[in-house]
Amino acid sequence: MASRTLPAMKDSMGLRPRRAGAQQTILAGVLLLEIAAFAFLGKNFFTGTNAFEVTRLSVEIGLLALALTPVIITGGIDLSVGSLMGLSAVVFGMLWRDGLSIVLRGRTLWETGPLPLPLAMLLTLGLGGAAGGLNALLITRLRVAPLIVTLGSYSLFRGLAFGLTRGGVENYTNFPESFLFLGQAYFLGSIPAQLPACLIVALGFWLLLHRTTVGRALFAIGFSPEGARHAGIPVERRLALVYVLSGLVASLAAIIYMSHLGQAKADAGTSYELLAITAVVMGGTSIFGGRGSIQGTLLGLFTIAVLQNGLRLADLPPTLAGILTGGLLLATITLYRWLARGSAFGPALQPAAANAEELNVKNAQVAVISIVILLAALIVAASNWYLVRSLRPESTATHSLGSGNGGSGGRRVTLAMMPKSLGNAYFKACRKGADEATQELGVDLIWDGPTEPDPAKQNEIVDTWITRGVDVIAVAVENRPGISSVLRKARQKGIKVITWDADAETDARDFFVNQATPQGIGQTLMDHAARVLGNKGEFAIITASLTAANMIEWQKYIEQRRVEKYPNIKMAALQPCDDLQSKAFAETNTILNAHPNVKLIMAICSPAVPGAAEAVKQSGRTDVKVIGLGLPNDNKRYVHEGITDCIVLWNTMDLGYLTVFAAEALAKGTLKPGDQDLAAGRLKRIAIAGDNILLGQPFTFTKENIDRFDF
Repeated sequence: MASRTLPAMKDSMGLRPRRAGAQQTILAGVLLLEIAAFAFLGKNFFTGTNAFEVTRLSVEIGLLALALTPVIITGGIDLSVGSLMGLSAVVFGMLWRDGLSIVLRGRTLWETGPLPLPLAMLLTLGLGGAAGGLNALLITRLRVAPLIVTLGSYSLFRGLAFGLTRGGVENYTNFPESFLFLGQAYFLGSIPAQLPACLIVALGFWLLLHRTTVGRALFAIGFSPEGARHAGIPVERRLALVYVLSGLVASLAAIIYMSHLGQAKADAGTSYELLAITAVVMGGTSIFGGRGSIQGTLLGLFTIAVLQNGLRLADLPPTLAGILTGGLLLATITLYRWLARGSAFGPALQPAAANAEELNVKNAQVAVISIVILLAALIVAASNWYLVRSLRPESTATHSLGSGNGGSGGRRVTLAMMPKSLGNAYFKACRKGADEATQELGVDLIWDGPTEPDPAKQNEIVDTWITRGVDVIAVAVENRPGISSVLRKARQKGIKVITWDADAETDARDFFVNQATPQGIGQTLMDHAARVLGNKGEFAIITASLTAANMIEWQKYIEQRRVEKYPNIKMAALQPCDDLQSKAFAETNTILNAHPNVKLIMAICSPAVPGAAEAVKQSGRTDVKVIGLGLPNDNKRYVHEGITDCIVLWNTMDLGYLTVFAAEALAKGTLKPGDQDLAAGRLKRIAIAGDNILLGQPFTFTKENIDRFDF
């Protein structure tokens, strides 16, 4: 190697750490700036309890980021770690509940029965190592680019996870307390039980990268693979090591994820790989290889985690965190290429296998740009905060927040209310009713939720609300067992809990605001289906999610009604649309092609009804009709055109309105167990059956009456 490149190579391999240390110092300054800003803007942000919560909610992504650091240092990438989490979760659940078995032509030749938890964990970790080994084999032996290999295994692992669970229908719950302890318990009252595992993994990777000859070899491979081979480094073996470790740690992250959520699902770890890569790159690891550190990765991880946590505690739009983290990743990658064009070291710092255009950049330059972006983001966040406060009426501007003390002493009640997904039109209509009630009652409303149905994200948001110290939490539950553990935690902290739209476990909440009984919904839908079909034929169901508690209940009563009253009707297919109208459109087309005898599409989530109707319209199938649960405004066109026969629903604005009234009464102590009814403003007296607050019976919207409604 030419002598003029030696200083650069030393710097890249960690022999001259001054530049890397400078970037870490600047990134640490950014983190401190975030902490200072959110200590001022956020409620209960600058507390020891919240500090531990930030670390607890960062463990799974942190583990992936730690494992990806040596992978990226070698100039590679592993996009499969999030999908491997999903596969590992499913396999762990199967091993623990069902065990291993060999089935040939329908005959069980050998089976073990349910496996003990420690053995199931060990086999799951072995699966992760084997999956990483598969990536390593294709990369090192067949010389396929890591991006292509791991993009393929990304789809392979997720596909296997959904295949093993019959398209995501199966999920595994009811894990023993000894297992849930790992993800839900605390040492000494505040130290998360999963934190030691993350610290041990971090220490192990730090020693590997920065204190061993193997680590030096990884830096050399990232700088110049061919140069490393000429230096006698076993490049293939070193690359295999980092990919096997990546798979192993992904399975460990899956185990912690399951113990945290209380459930094993095929969609575990969805998109986690992107956040992990962002943390690694933000921490100064070069995407071209040859430079990086564990310290930098941890700083990048906590910069992202504090940003997300602080925005929620400051009651600022949480979507700003996604914009900032995505923008930082794109900006960093772009600036690595752009700024180095004027660097004198550019040609000297090129990895031998890199394209001539892939120029290096000084770490300090990236750090300066990162801090400028974060400063701008914090300025935007602060201005938004002051703007929101300034637009509120004086009486609602500020108030003292408590920790579930029932709103005593005349203090305003703070209600944190969560839909299943923010973009769903159904929940937007609920929000209108909630806003109406908050204005009548003088309640402070925090409205937040995942951008798409995601039980893990719901848990994370509830954890933040617990730290914030709200009076009441009201959740439209996406997954019953998944969220119940964190709702129990809220109740233990003295916070009142209400569920609405879909219920949690009964011991995890005080009351359920029930829009209509599942039996009433299921029977009404099936009766309409039978009327349209003439009591015989085939129909298909499009649902939002195969794991949503309320939809599972509706499907149960639909099937029960079909068996009891309409034996000549057959359900031909059940497909999820993930609460997306576009996916409902695609699934309906698939059903019509795969099941030509289907004459009715029953869509049981609001985005699915217009999506299915549009698919039927474009197919030209006048013999197929659509019914379902939807909003009048979304479906008037299709109802009048005769494509949609009818929709069944309740007044969604009334559901949001009633939830706020129930939450306010619960916080102030005027709603108690055993009450028979509730005064709810313009809704008058609402009946209570046990711990269910009943909005009323489902209503059918038809061509004759649908124009009378506007929501």
